[in-house]
Amino acid sequence: MGKDVIIACDFDSAEKTFEFLDKFSGKKPFVKIGMELYYAEGPSIVKEIKARGHKIFLDLKLHDIPNTVKKSMAVLSRLNVDMCNLHAAGTVKMMEAAIEGLTRPDGSRPLLIAVTQLTSTDEESMKRDLLIDEPIDKVVMHYAHNAKIAGLDGVVCSPLEAGKVHETCGNEFLTVTPGVRFADGELGDQKRVMTPEQAKKIGSDYIVVGRPITAAADPVAAYERCMAEFVG
Repeated sequence: MGKDVIIACDFDSAEKTFEFLDKFSGKKPFVKIGMELYYAEGPSIVKEIKARGHKIFLDLKLHDIPNTVKKSMAVLSRLNVDMCNLHAAGTVKMMEAAIEGLTRPDGSRPLLIAVTQLTSTDEESMKRDLLIDEPIDKVVMHYAHNAKIAGLDGVVCSPLEAGKVHETCGNEFLTVTPGVRFADGELGDQKRVMTPEQAKKIGSDYIVVGRPITAAADPVAAYERCMAEFVG
């Protein structure tokens, strides 16, 4: 499976989203639809963007009892997205139920990836708030291993963790990595970042890029630069 750049369309309306996507004349970048846009516009925004010819990563991070996740994934699968996700903290049983719900009658399904620990969670808060005393690196790799056992395709992880995930779970296990910035760009609120070129070298399969593209003076040029650095 080839590497790709996924643009995080973190907008609060369909109007802003299509105003942005209309800039990409003749191009159909892979896009991420997160909670903000999905909750603002509902399933219709997914259908409209899909109808335009874009691949879609639906980033809703499901986490509930196995039966609820199974039924919800069956609904999301009918939206014909290309990738969706859940929280690995929901347990192997929940992840297995998700796969079952996501799989269509013909055996096809979107890629399913797991969030191990959110990038906002550090080791101190993990111990204090979640009562998890293991080192965060060990927890992340254990959750990734559980995702593989459950039959998932990969995990969302920091680009700094991509190589370790592949060592733990194999090269075919996908790493989808946010936290990517250009070398000459603003870091924003991201603490642990890499450039697209560095992410490529360390083994990221997909990079998710938001503001360095969406807030750029020329978003199309920023996207093309990202593709050149990461995909080649």
